[in-house]
Parts: sequence; C-alpha cells; structure tokens
Amino acid sequence: MLPNYELKCVKCGYFMEADPWNILCSKCGGLLEPVIVKKPLGVSWPLFRARKFSVWRYKELLPKVRSPVTMGEGGTPLIRLGDDLWLKFEGVNPTGSFKDRGMTVAISLARERGAKNVICASTGNTAASMAAYASRAGLRSFVVLPRGKVARGKLAQAILHGAVIIEVDGPFDVALDAVMMAAGREIGLYPLNSFNPWRLEGQKTLAYEIADELGVPDWIVLPIGNAGNISAIWKGFTELKNFGLINRLPKLAGIQAAGAAPIAKAFKDGRDMPYFTDQPETLATAIRIGRPVNWPKAFKALRESRGVTEVVTDEEISEAHRSLGRMGIGVEPASAASFAGYLKLKGAEIGDDEKVVLIATGHALKDPDAIPHVETVRVSGAEEVASALRRMIL
Repeated sequence: MLPNYELKCVKCGYFMEADPWNILCSKCGGLLEPVIVKKPLGVSWPLFRARKFSVWRYKELLPKVRSPVTMGEGGTPLIRLGDDLWLKFEGVNPTGSFKDRGMTVAISLARERGAKNVICASTGNTAASMAAYASRAGLRSFVVLPRGKVARGKLAQAILHGAVIIEVDGPFDVALDAVMMAAGREIGLYPLNSFNPWRLEGQKTLAYEIADELGVPDWIVLPIGNAGNISAIWKGFTELKNFGLINRLPKLAGIQAAGAAPIAKAFKDGRDMPYFTDQPETLATAIRIGRPVNWPKAFKALRESRGVTEVVTDEEISEAHRSLGRMGIGVEPASAASFAGYLKLKGAEIGDDEKVVLIATGHALKDPDAIPHVETVRVSGAEEVASALRRMIL
C-alpha cells in the first residue's frame, strides 16, 4: 500500500486502500481519486526549489516509489505570449506531450507492484509515452488504436519503442472499452489510460509548476479529450491551497472541437451529463473522443473552479495553429485549441486584465500531416538562388 494516501470514489464516496492495482471503485465501479491523507512534514517552496525543475521535484506530494522510471519529464517552459498571457509548452517533454508526467508515476508504480505488461487505448500521445516508459522500465507494452485515426508521428513513436499495436474498427472509445475489459492483476496487465487515478497524480504537477514559477493565474485554458488533465490540474491547485502553499485558486476553461464536444456543449447548456457521441470528428486527433471516461471529474473541476467551456471549429483551430507557428511555437492541433478557445473567451468570460495560462499539450511534430503545405521555390543553381532571393527581398 502507499503511505499517506487513500482512494476515494468520486461517484459514491467509498474509500479504498491506496493500492496501485485499485483502478475503479469495488463498490460501484466509479472513478477513484487518490487523496493525500495529511500534508507531509516540511513541504515548502524552498524545499522544492532546491531540486531540479521536474515532476519529481515535488516527490513529497506524489506516490512514494523506490526507483522512479524517469527521463527528466516536467520542468517545461512557460512562454510569454503577451502582457498577461503565457503558454505552458508540454511538447518539450521526452516523448513530446504532457502524458509523460503521468507515465513516470504510473509506470514506476506498475513496475514496483509486479506488473510485467502494460496496456492503453490511445489517439496517439498516450501510446507514444507509455511505450517509451514501459521500454525503459523493462515492461512489455500493448497499444489498442482506432484504425486510421492516429497521427503518423505518434504511431511511429509507439512502434519505435517496441509496443505491440492492435487496431480496432471504430473510434477511440471502442479501443478504451477493450482495454478496460482486458486489463487486470490476475494476468499482470496494467492499464495506463486516464481512468487510472495514479497516472493523473503525475499530471497534477502541471499545476505545481505553474504556481512554482508564476504564482496563481486567473485562468487556466486547456483542451479536453478524455478529460483527465483538467481534473488533474484542478487537483494540483487545490492541494497546494489545502497545504498552505498558495492562497487562491484559478478558474478553468475547457476547450473542445465542434465535432467532438460532449463535455463543452453539455456544460454550456447546464446539463449534468455530456452529450455522448459515437462518431466524434475533428482534425485535432488528440481530442477526437466522443465518450470521455473522466467526465465526472471534469464536471466537478469546472464547477468547483467556477469555470467555463468553449467550442471551437476546425477552422478556428487551424488558424490558431498557424498563429502560434508564426510566434515560433510548434504545437499539435489539440494544443492550438487552447489558443483558439482563449481568443473566443477573451473580453467576455476572460477579462482583458486577467492573467491566463494556456496549456499546449503536445509538439507540432506529433501530427506532421496537420502542418499546412506551402509551395516551395524551385531553382536550379546557386546563381538562381541568389537572384530569386533578391527578387523576394528587394
């Protein structure tokens, strides 16, 4: 068992032992949330800041492991875009996405608790991250993917790191159902999707790092796919406040694409449940999810933070994608959804003088097909190059 932790069901409130193999509530099947029973002694910003800027800088507020499986994840740049606007660029994590924060924690726990095999369903980033960390830990990895719906860059990563690839007909949600049915302690197959509460314990360090470097902004704006990250970030901020490390909390703005917006549309309409869809569609493949498993946690985070949701079109995502690129920041389309949503919310829900952090979840090279094609200038030799440049410049 993990010292200092309990598991609480977000649906029925039942408490369970903090065993990494306890993934869903044994009483009602609901999602579980790790709860730190009491603040560890001596936790302070000076203690954290004496260490390398990374996920494990905050180890007192994470599950205790003897030997973390780590590649230096976390410590990502907070890039200033304007007077009161920053972008937290998760694309510089070891495998190019925020998923590495969760994998370093969950893979470490899986290895210590005897798992020999790990599995996930994925739209790409989870597969790439899990395969890399499993390989480093000496575990065998299995990835279940929706056929033809995963960006080439992400699929290539999973293959490179040695994952066994299983393709299914249908969307991500079919792949996730398969994982939930197949995984279990009895066969030593550990699931690493975001319904695993221990993975989200790593992802909450996004909040720790923002507060550590910037303080508490007025808003955090981020894309929603399977809805684990928004709840993890909220958990991180609330823990910091409960432990006296910050004195206020941000509001959350969750952004979804118009063709895959079960949470955003429902929350805007004041509903208690998402508008689930079996046919989600958007160019932002990382958030092309119609039945997000973590929706109860997401609704809770949005309500408690007095947050909002917004829906953006693929055209708005593409324009935001290009705009960030012209600022020198290369993100995947799902990350650009944050910027697109911010532009729609600014001046309305988000005040002009409020401090905002956008979460960019993955690198542009994750999805090279989404990068706009441009015609090249073709010339035959050095003199022709020089002549063409003069014409373009002068």
